[in-house]
Amino acid sequence: MPTQTNKALLKRYCKAYRSSDLTVMSTAAQAFYAADAEINVVHPFNELIGASVYVDAFLQPLTVSFQKLRRSEYIAIGGEFEDAQWLACTGYYSGNFLKPWIGIQPTGALAYLRFAEFHLMQNGKCVESYIYLDIPALMMAAGVWPLDYTVASHAGYTGYLPGPATQDGLQWHANPADASTKTLQLTEKMLLNLATVDEAWRADWHDDMTWYGPAVFGAFQGKEEFAGFQTPFENTFSEWISGIKPGSVTRHFIRMADGEYSCLGGWPSLNMMQVKPFLGQGPVDKRVYMRVCDFWRRDGDLLAENWVFVDALHFLLQLNYDVLANLPDNPA
Repeated sequence: MPTQTNKALLKRYCKAYRSSDLTVMSTAAQAFYAADAEINVVHPFNELIGASVYVDAFLQPLTVSFQKLRRSEYIAIGGEFEDAQWLACTGYYSGNFLKPWIGIQPTGALAYLRFAEFHLMQNGKCVESYIYLDIPALMMAAGVWPLDYTVASHAGYTGYLPGPATQDGLQWHANPADASTKTLQLTEKMLLNLATVDEAWRADWHDDMTWYGPAVFGAFQGKEEFAGFQTPFENTFSEWISGIKPGSVTRHFIRMADGEYSCLGGWPSLNMMQVKPFLGQGPVDKRVYMRVCDFWRRDGDLLAENWVFVDALHFLLQLNYDVLANLPDNPA
């Protein structure tokens, strides 16, 4: 089906999350997903098969813990990758955090959970999804994140992350093919320039770029601030290999652009060999893998904004640290 038809399906699906009624959201999920859809959600959910399992294992508990749950998106795009049709969106869940959720004690107040979703579409149904959640950000807001370390030269901002400065991230309309091609080519060029000795990625970004990183890293503004994270992050590993690199053992399930917006996702995306402590955890003698996704906004000939997610709980398990097992029962 054409991209615009699929975008209309995503728009209708997203609209259902404006309601706090689980029945409305569940009905929308049943209509959106194929019966045997593979729905991959960050740890501790991981692989869920079919809309019913997704609702029972993820959505229903979320509505119990976050009363008056609702969701809003500030980027939504569609396009093609490797001859397949994909949809992507990102934004926030919000609700009154009144009951425990995956071991996180409630705050008793309004709370936000940042999300990103990627959907493979076939014949008007989603057959495969990848759903990222910034769970550490929720933990930090609740005062229960158990680690006190940073990867960057100094800690980044970890609060609510805004949508595009241009406020035009909902790309429900069709975009000129040449604009999308330009965005994708610039994005891929920048990705290939990461992990270079001369920081060649600098040429691809506006000077006042904003990098909206996951809470375990924090957000940074400007090239110098971003370099203060990216270079130490890369240097934590003797090998830091993206799914876009030829010969990589990891791959991207999506890498596409829609107008001035682009996205990427890998499950996992990065593979590396650790040589320095990461969030306080010493090196392990094995290759480790990181589930990552990104959204970018292009401004003219340069990238201006970047929203990033990392499945930190899944990654830290590979370093022999279980975040959920180390949460306090009753935070101070």
